[in-house]
Amino acid sequence: MSTAQITFLKGHGTENDFVIVPDPDNALDLPVSAVALLCDRRAGIGGDGLLHVVRSSAHPDAEGMAAEAEWFMDYRNADGSVAEMCGNGVRVFAHYLQRAGFVTEGDLAVATRGGVKRVHLAEDGDITVAMGRAVLPGAGVTVTVDGRSWDARNVNMGNPHAVAFVEDLDHAGDLFSVPPFSPQSVYPDGVNIEFVADRGPRHVAMRVHERGSGETRSCGTGACAVAVATARRDGVDPALTGAPVTYTVDLPGGTLVITEHPDGGVDMTGPAVIVAEGVIDSAWIETMIG
Repeated sequence: MSTAQITFLKGHGTENDFVIVPDPDNALDLPVSAVALLCDRRAGIGGDGLLHVVRSSAHPDAEGMAAEAEWFMDYRNADGSVAEMCGNGVRVFAHYLQRAGFVTEGDLAVATRGGVKRVHLAEDGDITVAMGRAVLPGAGVTVTVDGRSWDARNVNMGNPHAVAFVEDLDHAGDLFSVPPFSPQSVYPDGVNIEFVADRGPRHVAMRVHERGSGETRSCGTGACAVAVATARRDGVDPALTGAPVTYTVDLPGGTLVITEHPDGGVDMTGPAVIVAEGVIDSAWIETMIG
């Protein structure tokens, strides 16, 4: 690590929690082992992932988006691996930018490995992210837990999802490890798996196993994938009906509201919270990761 102390914050969006590391000039080296340590809930700070806050112009993965979005969300999973996108993470990322005085209420653009995301910070504190269009590849998988099997719809929201509808969320099991699915070839780089149960008209509940993190309290792209898959199941594809459709999605950590529009765009609305700020001793990280 390049400095004696590293500033960090801790935040969450519907209890999907993140270590936030501001680094506008991309001066920090954040190897996989260091990210995994920081996200460790016993040995480190703890989080479902890490939000590395960098100016797009300073990061090779985002410099091509710099003219459109000043800030890049360099997102890492809890195991240190790189991820394309994190819906809850974008809301927390935007909330941090506002808290730090880099942006104000209103609209902004955030660069991610899943493309540039449009964000609106409302006066009441809710944050809406235009998540882009869902892609529904033809091939799905069969997910099996404790002898039960379900067909899961393949939905890509910048990262891959498999959405399975179940009668009871307990059928998902403990979600400590990746629920078995086949064929494996559909998701060669791993997948987030959502289990979904109905709660009422345009209202569902879900649990999720996020690749690289295990079960999390919330997953923004997962909630979007669930809403899209549910709309197809319910026969209300906005591209066919010409009308937007909105679903309330309950997650263990809170509730998100997802709207899909006739042009395919998906909006996600929910809260974001910063709970702590401090410094990390980089010498400790160097000692721990050897």
